[in-house]
Amino acid sequence: MGIIKEFKEFAIKGNMVDMAVGIIIGTAFNSVVNTLVKEVVMPPLSLMTNGIEFADKKWVLRDGVAEAEGVIAIEKVAIGYGALIEAFLDFIIIGFTIFLVIKVMNRFRTKAENPDDKREVTPKDIELLSKMNHLMEEQNRLLKKNFSNKD
Repeated sequence: MGIIKEFKEFAIKGNMVDMAVGIIIGTAFNSVVNTLVKEVVMPPLSLMTNGIEFADKKWVLRDGVAEAEGVIAIEKVAIGYGALIEAFLDFIIIGFTIFLVIKVMNRFRTKAENPDDKREVTPKDIELLSKMNHLMEEQNRLLKKNFSNKD
């Protein structure tokens, strides 16, 4: 029974749920970025390069040889550098988008964690830590004042 209880605690922890949500959103985000690159970014880029389709760009190392009746005797060997260009564009777009999302989230987090900002609701733990910090600063001032008066 101990292992089942441990698994329940592990599976129900907030971090695991957050990670699962992140993976699901990441998967959905991947499909959005793939569509963005293939349907929005690549067509104008292809137009600017006189109709070149990057996905079809290959460096052929050896041409394929076909026998009679369409049977392939020797497979074509090629390096698909166009797919690499598209993957690189995917990476840049994903990285930049995540950078922007995190930047916006950090701005909201900074506002929410500022106990002096009354426009945003401050989490209770941050509020409590802020009050403790103010009390400690006041206590330090009083101790310094008392210590300097004794000299």
